[in-house]
Amino acid sequence: MAKSDKDKTDKPAKPRKQQVYTLLVEVGRKEGDGLPKGSTGAALMCFASGVDEAEAVRETVAVLKQADMAPLDVTGYGTLEEREEQGHEIGEDERALMQRALDENAVIVAQMTPFDD
Repeated sequence: MAKSDKDKTDKPAKPRKQQVYTLLVEVGRKEGDGLPKGSTGAALMCFASGVDEAEAVRETVAVLKQADMAPLDVTGYGTLEEREEQGHEIGEDERALMQRALDENAVIVAQMTPFDD
């Protein structure tokens, strides 16, 4: 008797481990966004937890939209390990924020750089 397709997929999926991703998010202007008067937008360095980078990006965009921001573009820089492999210098403050994002399953905005005309 042949196994059905259902029998082949009955194995419980292995839970995927949450990781923290470093993301650079460019935002435009939107009423109530809290950006400085006269700026045209901003770059936000964020640390976001997720089982993969796509999930971290989705969560970050959703959180920023809830905060009345207008995300335009997201660039991913990978996990802590990936950044270390690329030779990035990562200070203790940055590591602490990454750990907080992991512990709280959160999006942390670590730095904001407004754009001016």
